[in-house]
Amino acid sequence: MTDRRTRLRRTMVERETELALVDEALDQLTGPGPDAGGALLAFSGPAGLGKTTLLAELRRRALARSCTVLAARGGEQEQGQPFHVARQLIQPLLAGSSERELRAVLGSWYAIVGPALGLCAPEQGAPPDPQGLRDGLDWVLTHLVVQRAPVVLVLDDAHWADPESLGWLAAYAPRAEHLPLLLAVAYRPDELPLHADAFRTLPGRAGQRPLPLAPLTEAAVAALVREAVGDHADDVFCREAWAVTTGNPFEAVELTARVRDKGVPPVAASAPLLRDLAAAQRGSGLVERLERLGPSTVRFAWACAVLGTAIPQDLAARVAALGAEEAVDATARLRDARILSAAEATPAHEPGSGLEFVHPLIATALYRSIPDALRVALHGRAAAAVVDAGLGSSAAARHLLETHPENDPWVVRTLREAAAENLRAGAPEAARRQLARALREPPGFDERAAVLYELGCASLLTEPANTVNHLRAALAEPFDDPALRQGIVIRLAQVLAHSDRLADASRALAQEIPYTQDVRARLRLQSEQFMWDAFDAAETDSPARSRRLARLADRLTGRDLTERYIIGLRAWDACLRGEPVDVVLHHAGRALDRELSWAQEDRGFEVPVLVAMAHVYADRPGRAEELSEAGTAAFERQGWHGAHLSFAYNVRAYTRFRRGRLADAEELARAGLRLAERVGRRTPVHWYAIAILLTTLLARGRADEAWELAREHEYGRPFPAAVVFPDSQTVYAELLLARGDTKAAAAELEEVDRRLTPRGIQNPSWCPWQLHLARAVAADDPHRARALADDAVRRARVFGAPSGLGQALRVAAEVAAPEDRAGLLREAVALLAASPAGYELACALAALGTELGDPDVLARALVTARECGADGLEATVAEALLGLGGVLPSPSPPADGLTEQELRAARTAIGGAAPAADREPDWLRSAACRKLGTDLSGLQAALEAYERRC
Repeated sequence: MTDRRTRLRRTMVERETELALVDEALDQLTGPGPDAGGALLAFSGPAGLGKTTLLAELRRRALARSCTVLAARGGEQEQGQPFHVARQLIQPLLAGSSERELRAVLGSWYAIVGPALGLCAPEQGAPPDPQGLRDGLDWVLTHLVVQRAPVVLVLDDAHWADPESLGWLAAYAPRAEHLPLLLAVAYRPDELPLHADAFRTLPGRAGQRPLPLAPLTEAAVAALVREAVGDHADDVFCREAWAVTTGNPFEAVELTARVRDKGVPPVAASAPLLRDLAAAQRGSGLVERLERLGPSTVRFAWACAVLGTAIPQDLAARVAALGAEEAVDATARLRDARILSAAEATPAHEPGSGLEFVHPLIATALYRSIPDALRVALHGRAAAAVVDAGLGSSAAARHLLETHPENDPWVVRTLREAAAENLRAGAPEAARRQLARALREPPGFDERAAVLYELGCASLLTEPANTVNHLRAALAEPFDDPALRQGIVIRLAQVLAHSDRLADASRALAQEIPYTQDVRARLRLQSEQFMWDAFDAAETDSPARSRRLARLADRLTGRDLTERYIIGLRAWDACLRGEPVDVVLHHAGRALDRELSWAQEDRGFEVPVLVAMAHVYADRPGRAEELSEAGTAAFERQGWHGAHLSFAYNVRAYTRFRRGRLADAEELARAGLRLAERVGRRTPVHWYAIAILLTTLLARGRADEAWELAREHEYGRPFPAAVVFPDSQTVYAELLLARGDTKAAAAELEEVDRRLTPRGIQNPSWCPWQLHLARAVAADDPHRARALADDAVRRARVFGAPSGLGQALRVAAEVAAPEDRAGLLREAVALLAASPAGYELACALAALGTELGDPDVLARALVTARECGADGLEATVAEALLGLGGVLPSPSPPADGLTEQELRAARTAIGGAAPAADREPDWLRSAACRKLGTDLSGLQAALEAYERRC
């Protein structure tokens, strides 16, 4: 009997180059000094060229240097089992830990990555998104690497790794060189999936990736032959051995073992026998050799081929319908025939010990030799055996995917359980495959709609078009479950809306509402319809919808989440339409009477975000930041690191922009854009991220950089069908204005007018298209420019937010008659000084100082612009100030907290009168408003919150 691991050590020939690279990488990994570090090694080659042997030697040498070794192997039969490889890598280090120890090690990632790694059961609630799960796995692996350094991670047969694990490791691989981690992979190049291309292309120690393994030379095969049968083997015999194996190391080693076992004389006369001996190691020859071992052994080998890798002997016995003693005998015969061996790190000769095939080539050949009908039946037996062994429905599901539909309720139930487990663990694609198979079984009439609904939930992220079809098919099924029907309709509307089909989303809800008998269920559907209508930029009945929403929201008390969502939508609608800011804040406060979580399991995050944005436009950005920071934390706890987290960063970025904290806004916007890029370009979250970053760059005076960014991301027509903030087309027009293309900007803004005005969206604080259009047409049509600006000022006065009105007055002054400019700018400065809008205040001060030729006003404008990070404005004001003979103010260190003087000024201002336009603003009070993120009317609440935090 030949032990596989002993044989691996003996057959390392003609791999000096590869082993030298291994030693070099290990030297760097374990060596002292600043040059120590990790690396990526990738070995590729067809089957049998010694990849596994090379990795085994790497592991041996790593252990000899006291490295922590994490090892995994892809399996042809386990490719559809999510996180199979990730579990092999990480479970051995953590599987024996108690829940308390696991929580200590995994920290806040416990509930996110624990289920994926098989370390804990999924918790109730919405599952993490795939990107969030990858981020969690990144954190766990990095943490383990740092704690147990140096670490060698070995992945064999990467081409057969499950997509979830392989995609994660391929994305993680570039980090290896920055950690005490050597990541070594081996794969067959023709079978490596596209999502693992990182292993092909990363430059590394060899100067290229991957390092291809070459077949053995004639001399190397001769050395193997003589090692096995003696130095007397003649050259002709050895040459024929090389020819029939084509230098394949696995086939050469197996051939020499057969020659030795058969007692074939290693002489020229025996050379013709080698071809038949070599054929017996593969394909039909291997099958014939297996059949000679007896029917029970054949059944056992087939059962092992079906089960895959790390095969429990007792489980294989059950699948093969053999008793315990028969299984032991079959195992012994297969080990003697060099077909099976003991799996690494498992004891041999025990009924429950793990087994594996000597080489994947043997496993593949035997699996393909099983008659089709019998192979299907064996997978069915394997599924039942796996469940009975307590290994769970997810482990059984991969076998059920290989069976034929038989109208079996147990199969449907097991697949649904597996899909639910995988969905909660963050593997929606695996859940989708399992539910699609359950649908073909098929399920009973009473559960078909539920299966279609679950399938729609699983395919939401990857196949939105198919999701719509599944959900529509579910609604067409005859079933009597009102709660399920409501869930299907809400999910259908959600996927339609996220596919930029907002009108279809509203229509789907409208068709269901009249037939919904339960009052609360009907109200929930109405809230969903109001929400998607609010986002639909092409909504034709917007004013009427607003009136219906107002009537409904005004009579609701906010007793449950549905009512508070409707009230929140009322606050946002009032904001868009420019109703008085007190009305907006009144309804926003009612919506927030109790927690309005951004990560509610069965709700979208849209309404809580809109409530936060209503605070931004109502000059309460400090409160908006509190809400958005809580929302960000909620998304991170849930493991939602895709579109959700990008939206959260974008909201925080835009809030900082409105406060005039432009450097912070840019940093957050870039973080949001990086996350949005992972979701996909021209998705809603991508539009948000680009628009906010462009707006921020323009405010910082970097118009050329903004233009290049817009070109890089194809920011322009066609614009999204959804209402976003800031409005995408308006931002694009502002970009054109910054480049001096006033005619193109005017054309875009006039189209914005045609799009928004019929909908009754008339708040310049939300979308200042009139102000930009006034600037665009001022040179050619000054009367029209003044009319546009005056109308914007009128609307801003109705809304009543000082920042919006101050901006409108500043632009009105820009296009006004010379004799009117100073008065408009003084009022703008007075209003903005009592608002949280630092950048707008800097712009108004610069305009006023320039208009009056006042060095003191310009000096204050320069300080304010510097505090905001408005570099372009700061440079312009500095030039103007020096031109008037003024002195540039010295930079002062930034201070986020209130000074004692600002705190006293804020307390004094509470309850005081509004600032007059003809009086010098109280600059201490102004600083307090900006730092607290509020205007004067919200100063008391903001100050109380500040003092509680302090």
